[in-house]
Amino acid sequence: MLKKIFALILLTTFVVSCGSRKSTGKIATKNAEAVSVIKKHYSSETKFNTVSGKLRAVYQDEEKTQSVNLSFRMEKDKAIWMSASILGFPVAKAYITPTSVSYYEKVSQTYFEGDFSLVSEFLGTPLDFQKLQNLLIGQAIYDLRTEEYDFVQSPRGFQFVKDDAMLMKKMFLLNPSSFKAEAQQLIQDKDNRGLTVTYDEYQSINGLVFPENIRIIANEGGSSTNIDLTYRSLTFNEQVSFPFDIPSGYEEISLK
Repeated sequence: MLKKIFALILLTTFVVSCGSRKSTGKIATKNAEAVSVIKKHYSSETKFNTVSGKLRAVYQDEEKTQSVNLSFRMEKDKAIWMSASILGFPVAKAYITPTSVSYYEKVSQTYFEGDFSLVSEFLGTPLDFQKLQNLLIGQAIYDLRTEEYDFVQSPRGFQFVKDDAMLMKKMFLLNPSSFKAEAQQLIQDKDNRGLTVTYDEYQSINGLVFPENIRIIANEGGSSTNIDLTYRSLTFNEQVSFPFDIPSGYEEISLK
């Protein structure tokens, strides 16, 4: 089960990685109101060092629906760790840093251990830890400061759209009160592939705003895969560890 969640997380990063640019500190969009909203989106980003808690994941594709409970830990900009358990017994773990991607599953006794360059070579496009982190904490997956966006204010919130027919259509909807992401959509028409991420609820814990529920829908060809993530019992800025040791005798998953 965690393998599917892990694979979809990598898929979301794959979909969103095309044409990534680094921020130079300047905002490319010229609209003054849009510039103000973009600045508030980044100034209101939740400030924390670590977060840990429980994560309920429901995975659905054309064949079946499955659910799993995970322990979740993150050290911002440094590490993301997930451990899946069934009836209290660990069955799988994933550990992701800006330079490494590791995973193992006890049922199949398989593991993967490498870095983003290896996974990028396998998928044919560069991967990015920062985008994955942004998706999980309610920030815009792409840096809104680096490209010119069409800006619209609607009753639902602030909408930023960039439509590049040759590459990708990007849409970001920000909440008008919190300036956190309400929805993000990325579409590659030529490859018949798309990703939609919606944030149904946010929670405030000791003044720190964090998603409560994230819905991920990945479409490719005629197939669709959904994952609902629900955060529970979150604590911030406590010391966390990331225990991860691949058991001996497991078979390595090769991406070559």
